[in-house]
Parts: sequence; C-alpha cells; structure tokens
Amino acid sequence: MKNTLSLVFLLFGVALGHLVSAEVRVHGLFSDGMVLQRNSQAPVWGWAAPGEQVIVTASWGARAETVASADSSWQVQLATPEAGGPFELTIAGQNTLTISDVWTGEVWLCTGQSNMDFTMSQLTKDAREPKYQPLVDYIRKEIATASDTLIRHIEVPRRTSIAKEEKDFSADWRSVGPEQTGKISATAYFFARKLRKALNVPVGLVECSWGGTRIQPWIPVEAYRQHPDLRTYFENNRKHIRRIIDSVSVEDFKDVEFEARFAAWQASDRSDSRPWPRVHPQNDKQVPATLYNGMLAAVVPYRIAGALWYQGESNSHFKEEEHELYFKTLISSWRAAWNQGAFPFYYVQLANYEARDKRSDGGWAMVNDAMRRGLELPNTGMAVLTDIGEAKDVHPHNKMDVGDRLARWALAKNYGVDVEAVSGPLFSAVKHKKGRSIVKFEQVGSGLMVGQKHLMEPTKEVDEPLVGFEIAGSDGVWYPAEATIAGKDKVMVSSDQVQEPVAVRFAWSSNPEGINLYNREGLPAATFTTP
Repeated sequence: MKNTLSLVFLLFGVALGHLVSAEVRVHGLFSDGMVLQRNSQAPVWGWAAPGEQVIVTASWGARAETVASADSSWQVQLATPEAGGPFELTIAGQNTLTISDVWTGEVWLCTGQSNMDFTMSQLTKDAREPKYQPLVDYIRKEIATASDTLIRHIEVPRRTSIAKEEKDFSADWRSVGPEQTGKISATAYFFARKLRKALNVPVGLVECSWGGTRIQPWIPVEAYRQHPDLRTYFENNRKHIRRIIDSVSVEDFKDVEFEARFAAWQASDRSDSRPWPRVHPQNDKQVPATLYNGMLAAVVPYRIAGALWYQGESNSHFKEEEHELYFKTLISSWRAAWNQGAFPFYYVQLANYEARDKRSDGGWAMVNDAMRRGLELPNTGMAVLTDIGEAKDVHPHNKMDVGDRLARWALAKNYGVDVEAVSGPLFSAVKHKKGRSIVKFEQVGSGLMVGQKHLMEPTKEVDEPLVGFEIAGSDGVWYPAEATIAGKDKVMVSSDQVQEPVAVRFAWSSNPEGINLYNREGLPAATFTTP
C-alpha cells in the first residue's frame, strides 16, 4: 500500500510539473508600467512548453502569434503605434497574462559605472566643496517636487555570470514622483526630462549599470573571440580565473595572502589603503564579459531608441592606452547583439576630477581622447563634461548639464529638433608651420570663444587668455603653450621652448583647471591630442 501511494504521489508530481512548465511566462521587462518603443516592430518574448501556441494581443489592435521552440523560448514582433497609452498587453497560451498601464514612447538604454548608476538620492549629501552646494539643493528640490508619470524607469539587478548569458530578471517599472524620483539614475532622469519637454511623449529608461566597473566586463564573449588582441587577453584571463576558482573551491580554504597583508597593515600606521580579501571570480564585477552575461544579455533584444554610456573612470588605470579598441568594440558588439542596426550611441567625455595618482591623471586624459576617437563610428555622439566636474568628488552633482548635453544629441539626430549646438569644439586637423601650430576644430557653432561656466548657469564669454594647451617637439617633451583664437574655427598654439612643434594636446589631465575654450553656444572643447 505504501509503495502504491508513493507511486501515486510520484505520478501526481510529474503531472503537476508538466502543468507548471506549460504555463506561459514573459520576460521581466514586460510588466505593469512598461514603455515600448513607439512606431516599431518590438520584440516580445518569454517561455512556454515546447510546441505551445502563444498569442500576444495589444489593446491598440496589434496581434502576433508563435509556437514555443524546443528549448521553451518564444518571441514575436509586435507592431507598436504612435506615442500613447495606457494600453494593455495580453499573452495567452494554456494560461493568460495581462500587462496593464503600458505606454508607447521613446526607450533608452542607460549604462555604465557609478556616474550612471548614482540615483538622485545619492546626490543629496552635502557637497565636499561648499561652492557646489547649490547643485545639491537643486537636486533635493527636484526630488521633492518632480511629478511626471510618463517618465518610467526600470533597473536591471546587479549580477555577474562567467559561464552563461542570463536571459531574464525581476524588477519593477517606476515613474517620477516624490516617492520614486530619488531611486532613478540622475544622469538618465535629467536626459529624460529634457526629452519629455521637447517631445511630449512617454520616455522609458532601462538602466543597466554598476559602480566602479571597467569596460571589459561589459563586452560579450563573442566580441573578444573575434579580435586577435582581445582574444589573447580574454583567454589568458579565463585561464587565470580557472586557477583561482580551483584554489578557492577546496574545502577549508583560507586566503593566506590576504591574511598576511592584513596583518602587516594592522601593524603599520595604516596610512595605506586597507587590504581586502580576494573576490571569488564568480562574484567579481571586473572579470571580462561577466556583466554583459549577467546583466546586459538579459535586456537584449528589447527595442530601444538608443543607448547612453557614462563610464571610463575605472579604466584610467587599467588598459588606458588600449581604451579606444575596447570602446569601439563595445559599441559594435552591442549593435550586433541587438540586431537593430547602428542604433544611436551617445556617451560622455569624463568630468574633471583630481585623480589620486600620476598614472590615473594621465590615464583619465587617455580614456577621454579614446572616446573622442569613438566618434569615428557612425551614429555616435559625445557630451563633454570637463567643465562641470568637482576636483574632490568623482561623482559630480551637476547631472543637470550632463542630461542636457546628452539630450542635445538625441533631439537633433534622432528627433529632428532644432538644437543650437550638439557639441563643443572637436579637434579636426593641425598644421605646423614656422614654430607655430594651427589647430582646426569642427562643431564650432557660430565660432570659438574664451568662456567661463559657473554651476548650471549659461557659459559667459570672458576676456582672458586661453588655458589648457600644450605643445611638443620631436623629443616628445610637452610644454605649456600660449594659445589664441585665430578665426572662427582655429586656434594658434606656440611656445618659446619648442622651435619646431610636431604635436599639440589640450586638457591633458584628470583635472585640467581653468580650461576655457568653448563655442559661442556655450559648450566646451573636448580633450584631445593630435596624431
């Protein structure tokens, strides 16, 4: 009798398992309050029993159906209308799911490290330098008073993955209001606020960021394998990771190396940074491809208008000389993964900050110049932030101008809005002649000027010498240079210490104090070095 009952329960469990697996499930992005990209064929996807028919219908009249594949996944392309809502989505198979409060509008992927990750609330602590306190007060007021239910935000949970690409996550869409605004990425929020004002359509922000991360973990495995130099780095790293995993996975493992370093630190005057135990590679946010696997892959192929990227601080002291290759690879690989063409990719040239060491000081400029060269890729745009940072805080409070400068690119290039300028001056060409260098710029708007910016106020023209230019001869030694505006789009650079110049650079440090080259539309010139 006992065996018979066991068999009955076993068969019941198997049957119940089949029933559970037969239920249609949809990806976590498709939940109440979501925003779908308007006027598009938007992928909608999830899981069901193999062979199960899945029908997706929308209250605006669209309908699509498919059959779940052998691995239980299903996906349809759903035609979306002009901006509007609220709508409902229905996903039906052997069970039915209903998603409410759905809007169609503009969807932007918001990615990077802490300056994208930082929420509005994280910027409400008093400024380290009193002169920036008005920015803190502004953000505090914005959180308390902002109310716009058609700015929607969802954040991908932080997660690493070495071996596989994760395909789902659980999170909620939130909208702007006193209780929720503080939880939204500040950079993304001010970008969306600018779009909302100009376009008057819903804006969806899909945030996928993690503070302190390098660019390497955000690049997919396949991209590493396709490039010889990147492949060597990736494969060597994976071998190293496997050795670490083998060593820390043994029973009763002790981090002897850490214990020795920690004991030495305790016995010292503790002026050096405190040592920390090794992070298990499975939880290490710096391992190549692990954040793409764990976070970004779970967003693909959600239909987006474009991507925003705020990252680079952590690469000022890690492979900084190779950053151009990694940066361009990241952009190209994401576009390949989405299979959505060369979607817009807008990013920032890092804000000024007083780096703690000499390598990071120079590396900051290298990373910034590498990103400037990223503009060689189609459909890219760069917001320059070298005039709105804070020397004592790597997380500057002026995310208002960050959002504005990123939004200029989107409004002009994506939406055909008349914007007076999308960028400050960008290096174009240089000629060396008779002991002087003539540097030509593009994106000069109505002309170059010497300017000064204070907090969020518009840039003002000032009668002061240009600051921030350096010049070098064939010996490669850099000297501060005198620079004067020599026309609408040219600057003449020279130094008594360099008789035959061969190179010019500008704003070449992490905190290039006093730099003041702008266009007359008030946007700053980008960090650069000539070839």
